[in-house]
Amino acid sequence: MSEISKEIGQNIRRTRKMRKITHQQLAQAIGKSQSAISKYESGEIAVDIDTLYAIADALQVHIETLLYFPNTATSSSTLKECPAFFRNVKNLYGYVYDGRINRIGRRLFELHPEENGLTKVMMYMNFEDYDHYQNCENTYKGYMEHFDAVTNITLQNRDVEMETAYIQILAPTLNAETKWALFTGLSTRPIMPIARKLLLSKNRLCENKELENQLKVSKEDIKQLKLYHMYTVT
Repeated sequence: MSEISKEIGQNIRRTRKMRKITHQQLAQAIGKSQSAISKYESGEIAVDIDTLYAIADALQVHIETLLYFPNTATSSSTLKECPAFFRNVKNLYGYVYDGRINRIGRRLFELHPEENGLTKVMMYMNFEDYDHYQNCENTYKGYMEHFDAVTNITLQNRDVEMETAYIQILAPTLNAETKWALFTGLSTRPIMPIARKLLLSKNRLCENKELENQLKVSKEDIKQLKLYHMYTVT
């Protein structure tokens, strides 16, 4: 079996189990046998593109959730205009504090440079296992654009069509291991506009009390909010 077939099969299996769908239910949904589903998931046989789209539709996920992106994919360093913070970076780890669940919320960003000069971004939100981050609460897809003083990322929720997220990273030309960003958008739980601190890191961070306090809105944040009458990130 090929590495690609094996990895795609594992993605299908993880997503199917996450959706609590049986082999039989998936087989009936796409008009295949249970044996075929089992062989797809083991990587014994390759999934043709039509069947993969059918599986993604049956599992109610975007097809890119099931695809496999090898680690040898071209990195952001191929873009001459790529700011220093994003050079040689394929994945970024993101952290916010979610007051709805009173804990740190995880984000993982995959960066995929394209020939048109833009970088495609996949964001996986709220997952339990870093080894299987594709098994997440929501998956977003969008693009990154670089300007002189700021990098903008616009992301569309693949499961909730109305939900769009925006991320702004200041001073991307200055290299660092971590950077603060502003995460804004429309929340669906509950429905309201939101703005959050987002800490981006090139490496995984220890999710301890210190990090939690950094991510929370502080008294100094409130003070500056009142002073300038606008949300600030420090």
